[in-house]
Amino acid sequence: MRSLVVKATCGTDRPETANQAFTVAAAAVASGADVSLWLAGEASWFALPGRADELALEHATALSDLLGTVLEGGRVTLCTQCAARRRITAQDVIPGIRIAGSTVFVEEVLAEGAQALVY
Repeated sequence: MRSLVVKATCGTDRPETANQAFTVAAAAVASGADVSLWLAGEASWFALPGRADELALEHATALSDLLGTVLEGGRVTLCTQCAARRRITAQDVIPGIRIAGSTVFVEEVLAEGAQALVY
């Protein structure tokens, strides 16, 4: 099975780009792909409860709904260093979101059949 690793690096500062990352990840989950969504940089804030609701984009599915789809059918990971810089801990994040570092990211993108996208 092919896997898709999507890394979102922007947040409410670039709403269309952030929404696109989540939309692609959710669409891949819906199509049955093995999906891993990574939250890095300003996208790190979306790991916190309620933060995805802060991004509202006309003609787009709500970010919180997209995140829910990925959590339900894939994996969501918050970058360790990004979390530390923002003082986000494992106790702070939405249930189901893990915190992991670059070694895990590299393992995922180098897995056979994996496709990586960075937004």
